[in-house]
Parts: sequence; structure tokens; C-alpha cells
Amino acid sequence: MEQTGQYIFEFLRNYGYFVMLPLMIVEGPVVTIIAAMLASLGAFNVFAVLILSIVGDMAGDIILYGLGYRYGLGFVRRVGKYIGITETLVARMEKYFARHGGKTIFAVKSTTGLCWAAFTAAGIVKMDFKKFVKYSFLGGIVWSGFLVAMGYFYGYLWREIKQYLESIGWIISGLAIVTFAAITLYKNWRAKKMLEENGN
Repeated sequence: MEQTGQYIFEFLRNYGYFVMLPLMIVEGPVVTIIAAMLASLGAFNVFAVLILSIVGDMAGDIILYGLGYRYGLGFVRRVGKYIGITETLVARMEKYFARHGGKTIFAVKSTTGLCWAAFTAAGIVKMDFKKFVKYSFLGGIVWSGFLVAMGYFYGYLWREIKQYLESIGWIISGLAIVTFAAITLYKNWRAKKMLEENGN
């Protein structure tokens, strides 16, 4: 994780906005945090980072939606095992859509770790595309906004403390990794709770 983050850090610093969007589609959270840290250090405009993060995140959502819409459960059977999507999980997400509609997309984006399964399921059940994009966008504002704020804060700490502590880069990187891990664990817990509630 640390080596990957360092590689992305250097890559972003060297190539800037040109590579930021495609990287955010592939690995949105990590790239967004690092880009926001660089923005805090003066390398990028923080609002541009936020916009690109939202757009990149939504692009990934739409790709999953399109795969589910086009290939249905066939996509899940052929590819799902490689990305953590099972037929059982998609079926449970479909039931959640029936109960809660588009709000599920917002909840998944901002609080749980079920994004891949939820967006694929949305395509499989052929959820209205405009509605899907709307809730993906609203959830993206919350999620990307939080990631940008976190990255910017860590960048600020780096900038302010580096003159007093030579190892600050390692400390800040460690804090970022721990925070991201904690968020991931929380989102997975929320995902499990959501599925348990849906199963009752």
C-alpha cells in the first residue's frame, strides 16, 4: 500500500491533471487523497481535484452499471469472482433497490463498501439511468469531498511540520494509510449491517 501510494504520488506530481482522471476511475480513493495532499502543497488546484474525483468516481459507476445492463448475470458469473461480486450478493442488492430505490446508490457511495455489487445490480435491474446518475453524483459529492478534505489536511500537516521533523513524510503517509484503512473497515461494517437488515 505504501509503495503504491508513493508511486502514485510521484506519477501525479510529474504528469498532473492529464493522468489524474483515468487514475481516479481505476483507484479513486487513493489517488484523490494523494492529489489533495499535493494540492495542499501547491501542486494542484484543490477544486479541480474535487471535480475530477467526482467525475472519475462517477465514470467508474457508469461503467459497472453498463456492464450489468448489457450482460446481466452473465457478467457476474464470468467476472464477478475476480472483483468480489457474487450472484447472491447481487440478488440481495436487487431486493434493497426494490425497498429503497435510488437512495441505495447514495447510501452505498457515501457509507458502505458495496459499490461494485450495487452499481452492477443497478444495471442488471435496469434502474432508470438518469436516476442512477443523480444519486451517484450526490453520493460522489459526499465521498469525494471527504477524501479531498482529508488529503488536504494531511498535506497541510506535512507543509507545516516538515521544517521541524525530518521524518514527517513517513509519519503523514502512515497516518493517511491508517485513516484510509479505518474508513475501509467502517464501510465494510456498514455493508454487512445493510445486508443483514435487508435479509430480515
